[in-house]
Amino acid sequence: MSISRRAILSGMAAVVVGRSARQPVILLRSGWQTVNIGDIAHTPGALAVIYKHMPEAEVILWPNLLDRGVEPMLRRNFPRLGIVQKAEEIDVAFRKADLLIHGSAPSVTSQSQMDSWRNETGKPYGFFGIGFTIAGEAAGTALSPSLRETLSSSQFIYTRETASLANLRQVGITGPLLGFAPDGAFSMEIRNDRAADEFLKANGLEDRRFIALIPRLRYTPYHKIRPVSWSEAEIRRRTEANERHQEPDHAKLREVIAAWVRETGCKALVCPEMTYQLDIIGPLVYDPLPAQVKRSVVRRKTYWLPDEAASVYRRAVAVISFECHSPIIAAAQGTPCMYVHQPQDGIKGQMWKDIGLGDWYFEIDETSGAEISQRVLDIWAEFAKARKKVDEAVAYARRLQDDAMRHISALAGQAAGLRRRS
Repeated sequence: MSISRRAILSGMAAVVVGRSARQPVILLRSGWQTVNIGDIAHTPGALAVIYKHMPEAEVILWPNLLDRGVEPMLRRNFPRLGIVQKAEEIDVAFRKADLLIHGSAPSVTSQSQMDSWRNETGKPYGFFGIGFTIAGEAAGTALSPSLRETLSSSQFIYTRETASLANLRQVGITGPLLGFAPDGAFSMEIRNDRAADEFLKANGLEDRRFIALIPRLRYTPYHKIRPVSWSEAEIRRRTEANERHQEPDHAKLREVIAAWVRETGCKALVCPEMTYQLDIIGPLVYDPLPAQVKRSVVRRKTYWLPDEAASVYRRAVAVISFECHSPIIAAAQGTPCMYVHQPQDGIKGQMWKDIGLGDWYFEIDETSGAEISQRVLDIWAEFAKARKKVDEAVAYARRLQDDAMRHISALAGQAAGLRRRS
């Protein structure tokens, strides 16, 4: 049955979900890849917000990938969660669900799936915490006539930063409810304290006496991770850019480590957000360090899941990262965090300015290692003040998410009510 946006939105204010004969069924499209703990973290973050506002709802996850131990992690923390992956399971979910939510992502990463839902069910759908770039910069999808239709036919689009919201308005997307709701990972609260305790103890890392640092190449070498459609020329262009920038970029990270070790006498942990970073921690960060500094540096040598990362970041003084999502995971745990942004990584860094953490956001080509080092030492000197700052920023991000999910839950309740009466 097709439900018009006007019919749904006109009844939103009057909906009281608890009075419905049945609670809504939510289908969440999320879980894009498992080689990046940020992409994994989107899902538990979104689930936390959905369950907070619709505690009795039936939530079904429609993932892209759940390998590397991600599915057991989710089932441990969300025992009521349904998961569909096979075609027949997805067909049942299409019939059963009242609303489809596209979770946080750099863009509309599941356009064909959203279009299938729209064409086959006519039921409402929308986007929670996505990025949007007009020309498809970084990991974004370029606007096309078909994508315009997908966006315009949705009932809501909440972008993860205000730059994406401005882009939507610039290209004239006006039909859905538009708003700003930061990346779902800001609400990821799951942890794996046991694994973190074992790792910290084995490496002599004491609570609030170490910093964590995450390296990154300018372009993620996906051609070494999975099949890609890039031409040989494109692979060569990205590889050359990585080789050109990797030393000057990581020299700044090494400068931070050296300043931290020498000024505080505390340790530093170098760890990955993506699987490939395990291969660059040694040659780009650890190996070139002075011998006296190396003694205080721990290298993470295995990949991990975001629950263990969250537990480790929770115990750090600060997280300094060339990737965006480790700082978000840390912030959600109350740990001061810095994002050192590379221009090839798109516009998602706008989030830091949007939620009040602009002082901890650096453009790598405009920043020296000394500047970053001083900001880290400032956090060490006034940790209580820094902790208050990050807590306030996360609280603001979650208020924005709450505002968005209140609208979404009302929409879901209205859709469930209309289907019940049909």
